Amino acid sequence: MTEIITDPTLPILHGPSDKEKKYDRQLRLWAASGQKALEDAHILLLNSGSGTVGVETLKNLVLPGIGQFTIADANIVNESDLGVNFFLDEDSLGNSRAECCVKLLQELNPDVKGHWLPLQETHTVQNLLENDRKYTLIMYTYPIEPQDLALVQEYGNKHKVPIIAIHSAGFYSYFRTHLPGNFPIVDTHPDSTATTDLRLLTPWEELSKFANEFTSDIDNLSAHEHGHIPYLVILLHYLEKWKAEHGTLPSTYKEKTAFRATVSAGARTNNPEGGEENFDEAAAAVLKTISAPTLASSVKAVFDYKPNEFEAKSSFWIIASAVKKFYEKNKQLPLPGSVPDMKAQSTVYVRLQNIYKKKARQDVAEVLAAVRALPGGKDIDEGEVETFCKNAAFIKLIHGSEASPDNITTIAEAEAANDETAAMVGMPLSLFPIYLSLKATSHVPTACTSDILAAIDKTIPGASSNPRLAQVAEEVTRAKGGELHNISALTGGMVAQEVIKIITKQYIPIDNTCIFDGITSRTQVLRI
Repeated sequence: MTEIITDPTLPILHGPSDKEKKYDRQLRLWAASGQKALEDAHILLLNSGSGTVGVETLKNLVLPGIGQFTIADANIVNESDLGVNFFLDEDSLGNSRAECCVKLLQELNPDVKGHWLPLQETHTVQNLLENDRKYTLIMYTYPIEPQDLALVQEYGNKHKVPIIAIHSAGFYSYFRTHLPGNFPIVDTHPDSTATTDLRLLTPWEELSKFANEFTSDIDNLSAHEHGHIPYLVILLHYLEKWKAEHGTLPSTYKEKTAFRATVSAGARTNNPEGGEENFDEAAAAVLKTISAPTLASSVKAVFDYKPNEFEAKSSFWIIASAVKKFYEKNKQLPLPGSVPDMKAQSTVYVRLQNIYKKKARQDVAEVLAAVRALPGGKDIDEGEVETFCKNAAFIKLIHGSEASPDNITTIAEAEAANDETAAMVGMPLSLFPIYLSLKATSHVPTACTSDILAAIDKTIPGASSNPRLAQVAEEVTRAKGGELHNISALTGGMVAQEVIKIITKQYIPIDNTCIFDGITSRTQVLRI
């Protein structure tokens, strides 16, 4: 009896959806998980002053598809607004600035929901924050009333909501992020060249067997086979020979240099196919790959940190605890499982990839078992554990910080000392005077130079004697709280970038203040 086997029906191939086409570029940057986090977010903007920099920030969040945003603004559109705010026109005159900006912003992306609220006696910041609507992140622009600022900070601390303060006046601006407590980031997107982990000094059994297939009789391989041995197999072969001759693996720079020369000498000079690129790749990879694994200080900080009772319930800290146990047991982090591109036959390269992927899956399974054994670990998604393991060598914990007079005085002294030697070493001058001068106008944007310097002196006694600080204060006075559209647009782009990092919990947000000088086109990040 003959068995008839029919060809299976091929699956129907679907092209990218309209949404994937629309957000293609950003999906490449922060993947579907980051896009979902963005679409689930609701941003609140407390807008005041000229109101340009906050709206420019929202523009750069509406375009990539933030879920919702709310603008709360007490101002009515007047003639001066039309000259600095791209999202207002003559038809907006006399109307609520919040409403007009929301309508024009929504035209950029119909998928985004916009809300507006005119801050009046019956609609205050307190009413806004006490409603049932939950915000993912709050932004506010200066000037802001002290009582409103206190309400925002109280809300952020109570609900663990990140807050970003933005100040733009004339040619100067700064923004400052306040992250609630400790802010862990798993997907930091390190440079691809830094993520290679081949475990050549501690190969596991399957990898060693694979390498021996090609090198057990290396001298008798054909020219084509010899010229296509994967470079990591070459390195494993010569590491084994080195250890047999020297008793230990190469560890010092001198030993690694000698080892590299040994690898290079193994290339055949009479290969009819030309030079052996795979041996060149092996020699070039010696210093990068023949190194004992070390624990990055950022990872060690996570392992050493003792989360409080609230933090300990989060999936991050449960997985971190499991990964720490894995490290203590195996003396190394879970294998990421990726293999760099290299000269090799396609079938051989695919086998090599599968060997590394299999080992990575085994490590994930071991960590997942440890996660499931911890309180609260049973409900954690396996994909989250896998992502953590893949990025374990680059996780980072950012600590929220509060400004204090002592901290600002210390920074002022350090920046002043750097300025004294800046010309000598070819370094630019500090932008800290810009922060101090703008901060002094947080509630009174039209303050004169003497008032700005007097306010700074209250925090940093004697600071006004610095001629450069006086010069910056004069420039801030000249602006009188007014914004330049190009400066605010650029600042809004930078702020939006930080908002996306915080919402998606990808990449590394600045810590914590970024100052921009539009006159010299320079930025400086300070932890204030």
